[in-house]
Amino acid sequence: MPKKLFSVDLNKKMDQQAHPGHNRWHPDIPAVFSVDPGESFRMECLDWTDGQVGNNDDPSDIKYVNLNRVHVLSGPVHVNGVEPGDLLVVDILDIGAFTEREWGFNGIFDKTNGGSFLVDHYPNAQKSIWDFNGIYATSRHVPGVEFVGLIHPGLIGVAPSQEMLDEWNRREKALVATDPNREPVLANLPEEDAVVLGSLKGKDFDRVAKEGARTVPPRENGGNCDIKNLSKGSRIYFPVFVDGAKLSVGDLHFSQGDGEITFCGGIEMPGWIDLRVNVIKNGMEKYQNKQNPTFKPGPVMPNYTDYIVFEGISVDEFSGEQQYLDANTAYRNACLNAIEFLKTRGFTGEQAYMLLGTAPVQGTVAGIVDVPNACCTIAIPREIFNDDIVPSLEPDE
Repeated sequence: MPKKLFSVDLNKKMDQQAHPGHNRWHPDIPAVFSVDPGESFRMECLDWTDGQVGNNDDPSDIKYVNLNRVHVLSGPVHVNGVEPGDLLVVDILDIGAFTEREWGFNGIFDKTNGGSFLVDHYPNAQKSIWDFNGIYATSRHVPGVEFVGLIHPGLIGVAPSQEMLDEWNRREKALVATDPNREPVLANLPEEDAVVLGSLKGKDFDRVAKEGARTVPPRENGGNCDIKNLSKGSRIYFPVFVDGAKLSVGDLHFSQGDGEITFCGGIEMPGWIDLRVNVIKNGMEKYQNKQNPTFKPGPVMPNYTDYIVFEGISVDEFSGEQQYLDANTAYRNACLNAIEFLKTRGFTGEQAYMLLGTAPVQGTVAGIVDVPNACCTIAIPREIFNDDIVPSLEPDE
């Protein structure tokens, strides 16, 4: 087993850990440990809410979760000799759940507290608890299904430079200013409430708390990309913006459907991840990898081959208004079509919605050139259902 660099106590909040992590992006958050290129190490992670969600049947904790606390990340880790302009190469060697905590949760977020991809259809908070049995997941809240999980970090990234951080804050503030009273908000701006900044104290803590970018969206540094195929065996190439790169990781998922559509995405869990780091000097220029990470998926995937696939096109589902090649609208319609079908097979709308957020469903932009309609699809593995859900012809048909 690689040496354990970052340990967590599941009975303590992130700011109470022996080595506190962080929940904001800022170049001045101190590294917790340093490693050399070629070194392997283990990072333990709390769940993304910092333990705010319990194993029970009451969705109140989802409804009232303090989103200013998320995501609590383990790190940063300083990689010796790595400089701006390099590519940090990160291998995900292994990843898993704690043996004493073999369950996770999914939730539909309330419209007044984060919302979700289908918030106008499902505005109220809901929760499902998922139990792990080896590689399989089942839920008392979504009965009749069992599927293989593909455990992955929803969030992994490096620190921004001060210039990059300033640009993030500028462009996101400008977006919020276009509709400042919108629910859910257009972007989550810097917020001092519930901030965790590692070992920072005093005036430095106060300054970084005011400037630090929220970890909610993906950005140029990687971050909260929620890519289910970024799992065991994957290799990631991160552009480096500060000395040492300052790598952080968290928001582990036992399983997730493409799009993480419920927002409380996939099956959230604490756990551990084994990483190995290397460096390509001047790699950003050499490979023109200057804006966003690149990755190579690992060889480990659930072996599902038989799917039922739902299409959606870019026509607004409420007004019937034609949208121009809008993949967001098309994917939303594909998800809604799948949910409406699953409701005919005995699931509630909320159960079907959470199933699409947790099972290893495949989302695809099928066509984005044929004006005016983009076409997106969502594919659900047939094998995950206890009973076959595919429509069949009756004998007289």
